[in-house]
Amino acid sequence: MFQRYVFLCFLAIHQSYAVTIGPVTDLVVANAQVSPDGFTKSAVLAGGTLPGPTITGQKGDAFEINVMNYLNDDTMLLGTSIHWHGLFQHHTTQMDGTAFVTQCPLAPGHSFLYNFTGADQVGTYWYHSHYGVQYCDGLRGPMIIYDPNDPYRSSYDIDDESSVITLMDWYHVPSPQVQRQAVPDSVLINGIGRYQGGPDMPYAVIDVQPFKRYRFRLLNMACKPNYIFSIDNHNFTIIEVDGQYVKPLVVDSIQIYAAQRYSFILEANQPVDNYWVHADPNTGTNATAILRYAGSPTVDPQNRTTPNSLALNETDLHPLYPAPPILLQEDADVKLNLVLGTNASSFNFLINDVQYTSPSIPVLLQLLSGDMTASELAPNGSVYILPGNRVIEISWNPDNSPGRPHPFHLHGHTFAVIRSAGSTSYNYVNPVIRDTVNTGDAGDYVTIRFVTDNPGPWLLHCHINWHLNTGMAVVFAEAVQDLAPTESLSNSSKQLCPIFDSLPQQNFPMPPPN
Repeated sequence: MFQRYVFLCFLAIHQSYAVTIGPVTDLVVANAQVSPDGFTKSAVLAGGTLPGPTITGQKGDAFEINVMNYLNDDTMLLGTSIHWHGLFQHHTTQMDGTAFVTQCPLAPGHSFLYNFTGADQVGTYWYHSHYGVQYCDGLRGPMIIYDPNDPYRSSYDIDDESSVITLMDWYHVPSPQVQRQAVPDSVLINGIGRYQGGPDMPYAVIDVQPFKRYRFRLLNMACKPNYIFSIDNHNFTIIEVDGQYVKPLVVDSIQIYAAQRYSFILEANQPVDNYWVHADPNTGTNATAILRYAGSPTVDPQNRTTPNSLALNETDLHPLYPAPPILLQEDADVKLNLVLGTNASSFNFLINDVQYTSPSIPVLLQLLSGDMTASELAPNGSVYILPGNRVIEISWNPDNSPGRPHPFHLHGHTFAVIRSAGSTSYNYVNPVIRDTVNTGDAGDYVTIRFVTDNPGPWLLHCHINWHLNTGMAVVFAEAVQDLAPTESLSNSSKQLCPIFDSLPQQNFPMPPPN
């Protein structure tokens, strides 16, 4: 079986088309040698591809994803867990896939069935390892839930695996060896890139038919950079943000932060030719791909790049459907101010003077065992108890945190962005709803609101994976009295920790605070 898998993996990483699976499927996680930018290294692959296969379903589908762990390269983590980014996991907290918050990692040689429903959620999501910095070694892929009642369906002709665009950073050493201030070696667009001094790898090609309208789904699956994304001579009409429909907004570039997603409509209405696709990171070298009209020659595009004049501004995004009125009331029930900082000696990250460290027993298991107060729960100082069915307002002070801007993701929820980065105004009328927000630079005070209507422990963290790994996270233990009646651990969930705890420990030291 394993030899057959390695052979299939070899075939998959040399295919140029997207692989699509789901909603019921096996997903093998294994090591393989890959060279997406011309440099060969060992990676952690889902389904034998980089990025992993696109998992698809329809609104309301039950997802049954049997993850099989074949990892054996001990220069990287051998356990794994998979988080389904953006899905609420209402009453299925144990399926959130967050190591040491909702589960112990899945040990090598074992399998675990992630069994959940997207309920009413539709749109563009993704999945990735949520154990250490493992997803930086390759375990990440798109997840699309199609909407049979898409309100924009008449506005585009094509929305399939060919219109998914993934952006991610790539490193030439195993993730535990990546230094804190490291610059990515390359940017991968749909799994293909180039690095400075490396071979001239073929560019990723996005094919379009003249005069067709495409719903492109753009995902930033990076561990670190944000990207300014644009396509020469083409505008975008944004219609979805992090799984939420928005009113149409025309732009010519999108600054997309780690873990964010956008759907936009592109009309292939330019002369038949090749056009540069740009992904310019805030750290590292710029990357390009090719938008190729059918009938154009197989050559590199001409240089048509011009300054972008319609750049996306988050405050211009507004929900297609009104936010729940409770979110926009005059005041919130609970207000939390999160001050981001660093330890003066270790340079690890702090939130309100506390560095998040993973507990030995997942927070979900602690809660189900009867621990209900912040003083009882580990990691001490990083767990905040939130009452159920209340409006929570979170604000960030990033002034003393290096590595800005920090994109923060909240598990189990979407939220209203009441105040955006770069703005001093508060929007209580029609703020954008999303699940990952840029918390800005010094002087910003980004503010969000959400309702505690999903009992469970939910991680709030910086999605720069290196920052999460060195402490930039908290856990919200939400409506804890309501958790036990709605969340019964499956037998397979109960077995994860005893099996994992019996393994020899892997100890990867934190990179020095260079």
